[in-house]
Amino acid sequence: MPLLDTRVPAVLLRIDRNPFHHGTLGAVRSLGRAGVEVHLVADAAESPVHASRYVREVHPPPLPGASADDVLAVLRRVADRVARPAVLVPLDDASAIAAARMRDVLAPSYLLPEMPGTLPERVADKAELAAVCASAGVPHPVTLIPDSPARAAADARRLGLPLVAKWSRPWLLPTGSDLRSTVLVRSEQQARELYLRTEEAGSPLLLQAYLPPGPDRDWFFHGYADRSGTVRAGGAGRKQLAWPRGAGLTAVGHWTANPEVRAPAERLTGELGYRGVFDLDFRRCGATGRYHLLDFNPRPGAQFRLFADSAELDVVRALHLDLTGRALPDGAPRVGRAFVVENYAPLAALRTAPGGRELAWYARDDRAPGWAMWGLWCRHVSRRLRQRLGSTAALPAPRPVPRAAPGSAPPSSPYSPSSPPSVTDNEKASS
Repeated sequence: MPLLDTRVPAVLLRIDRNPFHHGTLGAVRSLGRAGVEVHLVADAAESPVHASRYVREVHPPPLPGASADDVLAVLRRVADRVARPAVLVPLDDASAIAAARMRDVLAPSYLLPEMPGTLPERVADKAELAAVCASAGVPHPVTLIPDSPARAAADARRLGLPLVAKWSRPWLLPTGSDLRSTVLVRSEQQARELYLRTEEAGSPLLLQAYLPPGPDRDWFFHGYADRSGTVRAGGAGRKQLAWPRGAGLTAVGHWTANPEVRAPAERLTGELGYRGVFDLDFRRCGATGRYHLLDFNPRPGAQFRLFADSAELDVVRALHLDLTGRALPDGAPRVGRAFVVENYAPLAALRTAPGGRELAWYARDDRAPGWAMWGLWCRHVSRRLRQRLGSTAALPAPRPVPRAAPGSAPPSSPYSPSSPPSVTDNEKASS
């Protein structure tokens, strides 16, 4: 008998438009390799994920910022196409929040963990998380919520510079905006200016004490809380390399046993009554040695495949097994295993890993996404370079102006107001 119930398909939902979201490919492969029919609801046309041999069908996703009704309409169309109950796997915060709120409406077409419908939104909200940590006794950086530009400047003085600025609900940030979910603030004026963009951001601004990065300070914990609340699968990981450096996603991670990370993860999910997949980010304070919880993501983290144990159980497979009524196997942790995202850490992808390693994009049994990623990544890097260079590109050399015949009017210059210069493609790109 196969490990997973292959009669039950899986629908993977992602509203975010990031074409380089390797966690989506990890979920596709994890379930597809187990024989599960995988349907992907995501913007995959420009993503390497669509090339995977394990994707049965790609469906158009809801638009960024879609209403709950819009998300529901998309999922109902997909359910009609799939034509039997499926396990729903949200892969970003916006889809996890929407799915939890609509759990009763989505049944019986979709299988989802049973928990309070507002809980994923509560833990994903940065302001709510600070309160949750305080009530549960889990260390969290000092966080202030200013109510005016002047208060933002005053809070910056109180916390000390630099500090971290976050938007409470980053999934509400407008698409195409230059606003970022997290910013390192270096002046009171910068804090004041950020506050003035609160209405544009769609959620309150938080100012948070800065915990400096350093060796062995960045950690994460992935797990699955089953129907009884027991945390299964997953484990604690150490972020060896981040992109961008010091404050970004995990480019190189190692499975590293750490009871000081596991204990607060289990305590927090237990007290909240959380059920399902979760991904927590921690940073150890260099002064006190305490592990502070920075983020609670109510869905699989992009590097969740790091924690595939000796029974090949990961958090996504645990979700499918639990929701289909199957027992989760007891595999041994593969401590020391590495996970590498090749486009962010190409040299690390070439090194040997004594404890075993999984690459985010390349796989021997599914080569096409890896090749597609490199093609897309090269175009992405080239475009960024052109944009940077285009802003400093010199104007084309002026064409020589012929001498006017004696007594005749001088010919107009190619750069005179009557004949404006042509705009090159590079100049268009940089404008």
